[in-house]
Amino acid sequence: MVAMCPITGVAQQLSPAETDPRVLGWMEGVPPPPDKLIMQPDSNYFSFPKLRWTVCHLRELLPTEQVSRGIGAPVPFEYDLDEAAIDALAFKPMGSQETMTWQESLVANYTDGLLIIYKGKVVYERYSGCLNESGKHGAMSMTKSLTGLLAEILVVEGKLDDNARVSDIIPELANSAFGNATVRQVMDMTTGLAYSEDYSDPEADIWIYSRAASPLPKPADYAGPDGYFEYLQTVRPEGTHGDAFHYKTINTDALGWIISRVTEKEVTELLSERIWSRMGAEQDAYMTVDAKGTPFAGGGLSAGLRDLGRIGLLMLNEGAINGEQLFSPDVVASIRGGGSKTAFAKAGYKTLDGGSYRSMWWLLHNENGAFAARGVHGQTIYVDPKADMVIVRFASYPTAKNALIDPTSLPAYQAVADYLLVRD
Repeated sequence: MVAMCPITGVAQQLSPAETDPRVLGWMEGVPPPPDKLIMQPDSNYFSFPKLRWTVCHLRELLPTEQVSRGIGAPVPFEYDLDEAAIDALAFKPMGSQETMTWQESLVANYTDGLLIIYKGKVVYERYSGCLNESGKHGAMSMTKSLTGLLAEILVVEGKLDDNARVSDIIPELANSAFGNATVRQVMDMTTGLAYSEDYSDPEADIWIYSRAASPLPKPADYAGPDGYFEYLQTVRPEGTHGDAFHYKTINTDALGWIISRVTEKEVTELLSERIWSRMGAEQDAYMTVDAKGTPFAGGGLSAGLRDLGRIGLLMLNEGAINGEQLFSPDVVASIRGGGSKTAFAKAGYKTLDGGSYRSMWWLLHNENGAFAARGVHGQTIYVDPKADMVIVRFASYPTAKNALIDPTSLPAYQAVADYLLVRD
């Protein structure tokens, strides 16, 4: 949704304040009035500004599977809040000579929730938009990093051979572009696949994939694949495996299939068993599924802000949390080692110049050794080992691409790290 400036006539994006779901009154009332409904079978619930409500209410629109935290008591965080000082921190966005404060950056990026953990304690926690501390928010493609983490755990434990051909594990993919790729090429997204993921293009393959994965009944004249796994079998080759990094969600869903075939457990079940039920989580998470009940390993997770902070701590502390080692330090060491910078450079991510991608985590290769899980519309778990810091952000930025958000986010994260390094 845009407004026209009355003076210049130039289209302007509506502000976070103007598009706050509470201000717009989405789904409020018993029942809500027709013009405030966000429901199926309408397909525009991810259009802006409706998405600002949707990101906190995905399970009201789509079927989901639980990622159980178990029945044990949660392990609460310790707090050492320093919010006023952090709000006032100033930095220069990429390509700008003007300064911006941390608090201003949160507004600019349509932030719904922000958590900063320093030396194991929460120093900053804010909620806005659709989110409060008891709510859950769509993690989007941060889900990929959890799927990649599970795969890396299996590799380190010798239960998954990352040099194996995909077709050796999933014979159903033998005739697809995945068939002769290695598991590692899938994990690092260096596969050669004919697949477009441009969300702004209504003809892109991502929308064909979405129709296949829809849990709603297919139209009578629908003749395409039904579900994630059927679609994966139709993917044709493009380019050479191992040559370049190509960010394509279908890699993660192929990896989810590989994980499930090796362990005989759905991704949701394995995530609960290995991590969620053991890390002191406060809330169950959930993951959307297709019409056949297959979890969306590439982007279906919704979770609480603090629980994703616990994921960040696990990565920061090399698999340990609350005095328990959940997986080998070698898992994080492998991820932090990064993928091919040469392959990554071919993708042209200007805001991540010099970076790489490994096991579905983004490596910045900066002086602090930072790495991240990232998702469309501004989701991130940002881990800074040098600063002993984790930042988790939920957001509902109007457009999907993080390249538009990075210029005011990555320098902001660095400013917080610099401050914390000299604070004590």
